[in-house]
Amino acid sequence: MRMTLPKTAMFGLMLTAALAAGLLASRTLPAQVYGGGGLGAGMNAASTIGGISTLDGKALIVRIIEIALDYVLIIAVAAVIVAGIYLIVSNGDEGQKDKAKNIIIYTVVGIILILFARVIVLTVNTLVR
Repeated sequence: MRMTLPKTAMFGLMLTAALAAGLLASRTLPAQVYGGGGLGAGMNAASTIGGISTLDGKALIVRIIEIALDYVLIIAVAAVIVAGIYLIVSNGDEGQKDKAKNIIIYTVVGIILILFARVIVLTVNTLVR
């Protein structure tokens, strides 16, 4: 008897894995506490806190590309996990095993391309400075 998951369950599993990976990998800034001086002084203090608003145009574009590559890498890892689940629930079916192997191969190639893209972005950013 072969056990398979319905497509909606598989989609839900993939979506949950992607959301969980995104939440775990998201970057957060440390909390800063402001203690006095009213709204105007608070706005002045907040303007000194680093973040996207302090980046120039080129640095902002590079940062956005880096964040996008990070999230694509997280999705690629989730795809490998889903392929592993396909492999586990295949119950010896060669078609399902081949499908899982192809997903893993293509995802690993994609991860390598993502890493090369990151190297290219960092190299160009360094050379343009």
